[in-house]
Amino acid sequence: MQYRIDGTPLPVLVCTLNPGETMITERGSMCWMSAGMRMETKGSGGIGKMLGRAFTGESMFINRYTSEGGVNEIAFASSFPGSIIPVEITPAMPLIVQKSGFLASTEGIEFAVHFQRKLSAGLFGGEGFLLQRLTGQGLAFVEIDGSCHLRTLAPGEVLRVDTGNLAAMDASVRMEVETVKGFTNVLFGGEGLFLTRLTGPGRVWLQSLPAMAVAQALIPFLPKPSN
Repeated sequence: MQYRIDGTPLPVLVCTLNPGETMITERGSMCWMSAGMRMETKGSGGIGKMLGRAFTGESMFINRYTSEGGVNEIAFASSFPGSIIPVEITPAMPLIVQKSGFLASTEGIEFAVHFQRKLSAGLFGGEGFLLQRLTGQGLAFVEIDGSCHLRTLAPGEVLRVDTGNLAAMDASVRMEVETVKGFTNVLFGGEGLFLTRLTGPGRVWLQSLPAMAVAQALIPFLPKPSN
């Protein structure tokens, strides 16, 4: 499989598949495909995995696109202005992504619900109590809201992230939530009450424009319902 990522700020992932190669995605992200692509819609694992994906806000079904009768092309679009990044998944290096972050992958990637170790991380970490965990062997493509910044944390190295700016991380990274210190900081700092604390080792993908932050910023400009 060969791929390229075109366009900005609404990128498109264009994949060229050899005969027999398969791409996996969720419903609604496919833009176009050659006539030789065969589509199958299946449940994403057993009942437990399907319900788990429903809890994260994702579809319980996935689409499989297989190239037949020669080399074929298929494209997948980002759902929000930002970036698409490729990440190699191996059995030794699973990936934790925000609940809307998975775009597509090669065959061999499995999806599961990732539970935060601490309740506080789920309640105040910006991405809810449930995230997605990608395991297996293959190449996954992840949606990033806005521009992407990659940090590699050394063992024990700590990075504090504003709520919602965490897009993905290696499963080896520990995620916790801490309260912003100082009454003045909390009241006038404009950064909220909580920060996400990430402790290495592992890679961390940060996003500059969380979709939730954009939605909140637009609320004051929306028409108010009339009584």
